[in-house]
Amino acid sequence: MSSKYTAVDDALYAYLLAHRSPDDALLRELQAETATLTQGGMQIAPDQGTFLRLVVGALGVKRAIEVGTFTGMSSICIARGLAAGGRLLCCDVSEEFTIVARRYWERAGLLDRIELRLGPALETLRALPREPGFDFAFIDADKASYSAYYEELLPRLRVGGLIAVDNVLWHGAVLDAKAQDADTQAIRRFNDQVAADARVESVMIAIADGLTLARKL
Repeated sequence: MSSKYTAVDDALYAYLLAHRSPDDALLRELQAETATLTQGGMQIAPDQGTFLRLVVGALGVKRAIEVGTFTGMSSICIARGLAAGGRLLCCDVSEEFTIVARRYWERAGLLDRIELRLGPALETLRALPREPGFDFAFIDADKASYSAYYEELLPRLRVGGLIAVDNVLWHGAVLDAKAQDADTQAIRRFNDQVAADARVESVMIAIADGLTLARKL
């Protein structure tokens, strides 16, 4: 099988970022503020945010959910892509980080589209009606729980709905035999789980730290 892909170095990635719809001033400010935090690396990549907004908009999503909100960049991008009257439910455990998110939601004029539920995400998900009420889900939280989040979200997703999952390449550690830490092993198990799941059709794409898309059949 021939390899048909382009390896991306820093210069080519900068070119890639420069050739997309640009982030507005609010997103750039949020990116800069988040970068000052010790955990700033948890923020999604700029091109990933653009991708999420495009996908949500193209699908005409009205009900979306994300697990792992952090300082709010992914939620802003998803909410901006929602169809008229659409709503996004955000699940997170951190009051500290989501205070930042809520400040930017307000400035972006998105408070009427976003609901935040603080607490362990599995508890939040399990308290939701077990029926297909969502069109789109985004998972970007603790890696050990990826499989559990996926299993709770899938029955709550409509047929044809999409789950997007971040960090599935884990900076290349998924192929490093020496990497046997709990997070890496959890991501490997999750990746194998989705690839073998007959309930969805899926693809892993090399955007940011790897993004899996799974469409419910």
